[in-house]
Amino acid sequence: MDIDFRIVLKEVDESYPDHLSPEEVALYIATKKAEAFDETIGDEVVLTADTIVCIDGLILGKPETPEHAVEMLKMLSGRVHKVITGVCLLHKHKYNKFFDVSEVFFRKLTDEEITSYVEKYQPLDKAGSYGIQERIGLIGIERINGSYTNVVGLPTEKLYQQLKNL
Repeated sequence: MDIDFRIVLKEVDESYPDHLSPEEVALYIATKKAEAFDETIGDEVVLTADTIVCIDGLILGKPETPEHAVEMLKMLSGRVHKVITGVCLLHKHKYNKFFDVSEVFFRKLTDEEITSYVEKYQPLDKAGSYGIQERIGLIGIERINGSYTNVVGLPTEKLYQQLKNL
């Protein structure tokens, strides 16, 4: 996007209240991440985001173990799920929040494909246990309704427009 940036990591508790919708969860966590920077930034723009995977109303976060990753991928296999990314832009103590939703259609994956992916790509840091830009996305996703970059983890099309408006 031809934007200069730097990456700054802060440890943030990613828990959320149970009553929130999936869209609200993604925005809630993205906002919590931005709040960690609010007192320490000057005139910079802070961008934070959180991506979740949702199937049948169940939010799939990051798997805790390789076995949990296999379980999640089996749940997604042959089905449609939503990927929701909440984004928060913090600038001069003002929070600009938005989200994007994409539907992802997985073909039926074999147990071998799932196990191989989990062993080789170590998806423990990915919501829903997969990265669309990795092998599982290349062989397993039949189609997407919505933004590809949202499924990667940052809806750059919407982000660009929001940054222009700042």
